[in-house]
Amino acid sequence: MNDTAGQSVLQVMAGAQTGGAEAFFVRLVCALQRAGTPQQAAIRHHAARKAALTEAGVPVTELPFSGKFDLTTKKSLKNLARDFNPDIVLVWMNRAARVAPKGDWTVVGRLGGYYKLKNYKRCDHLIANTEDIRQYLLNEGWPADRSWYLPNFVDDRRMPPVDRKALETPDGAPLMLCLGRLHTNKGFDTALEVLARVPKAYLWIAGDGKDEAALKDQALRLGVAQRVRFLGWRDDAPALLAAADIFLCSSRHEPLGNIVLEAWAQGVPIVAAASQGPTQLIEDGKSGLLAPIDDADALAKAVDRLIEDKALGVDLAGNGHAIFAERFSEGPVVAAYQEFFDTIRRNGG
Repeated sequence: MNDTAGQSVLQVMAGAQTGGAEAFFVRLVCALQRAGTPQQAAIRHHAARKAALTEAGVPVTELPFSGKFDLTTKKSLKNLARDFNPDIVLVWMNRAARVAPKGDWTVVGRLGGYYKLKNYKRCDHLIANTEDIRQYLLNEGWPADRSWYLPNFVDDRRMPPVDRKALETPDGAPLMLCLGRLHTNKGFDTALEVLARVPKAYLWIAGDGKDEAALKDQALRLGVAQRVRFLGWRDDAPALLAAADIFLCSSRHEPLGNIVLEAWAQGVPIVAAASQGPTQLIEDGKSGLLAPIDDADALAKAVDRLIEDKALGVDLAGNGHAIFAERFSEGPVVAAYQEFFDTIRRNGG
């Protein structure tokens, strides 16, 4: 175990090919490495994820994480932990938590949703990435002194804006941007209804998922297909945001609102449906505009308000960026994680 450069951590992620938690895993592990935290990572096979972690200097082991009939992952992970002998094993989400190795280290589970706690029986502590999820842990009977809130941070690097002409979008047209999986929770069907009510605007939707065909059919029915662009999964959110005038968060279910943080980081004003994450983050009229979930009329009115009042958009974006810098940027979040690691080891796990 490490006594000079902070607590050593074995990071375990068995996530999907794409997703917000998976993206944050890479961001956090790389940031902790830059901050001097000794780490190793065990991940499901994923070439790009492995490359990013390796480039950051984190040793990576790829394992199958293929479910209850997988006889090799649990044993291999135990051997990896024994050889590395970390202070802390940090397991991300259910699949990794179920195979967490036990030993002379502290096992921590990180939750980004309201997951079933039966999957976390091998954990000593749990991290929630919102205050509300931490309250859920307490309501489910998890001990308060082993329940922690640690927020996410997002990439605040600035990038040149995506060329609107390359996506057949007029330079002078108001441009809304949506980010996320093409899933009913994200409410992109409502976003298309908003577009139909704002006839001079264009909409970019960056993401992939099972609802793509249905959303494209809806765009045709609404007569907005010429003003919407389905971009697929993108890794250049800062460049997309740099090109946008308004970030539209139409989610019906958004526990945290990483996408709100991304817009704040890039200085883009936000119009959001009042789902859980956005309402915890946004003060209506101060750091964004909120409207009822599934209310396309109210969301469209908020969009029109920003189109007509550019000064309001500047104020909202500036206030949001200030909140981001103070609470949700890399420095404060990494420091909070390192303090957490030190605290739980100092207190005997």
